[in-house]
Amino acid sequence: MIIRIFGEGQYRVTDSHLEELNELDAVLQKTVDQGDEESFTLALRELLETVRRLGSPLPSDVLAPSELVLPDEDTTLDEVKELLSSEGLIPG
Repeated sequence: MIIRIFGEGQYRVTDSHLEELNELDAVLQKTVDQGDEESFTLALRELLETVRRLGSPLPSDVLAPSELVLPDEDTTLDEVKELLSSEGLIPG
């Protein structure tokens, strides 16, 4: 799957990592629901760092359709709250 991080680029991540990403997404959603800004910042950073670690960056001159789009690290709790669906940022 292709995951885009706003303002950064795209990463190819194998579907076998979806469960790990969903676990991190659940933690992120919990912090948003609680309104805990500090924990939210840490959870978002961990999710993005995991995508970077598990994924292979696509060259900047390649634009492929993204299955998932994640906010960058500067996105606020309120902004992410508006992006969340009932399944979080990562469906599944």
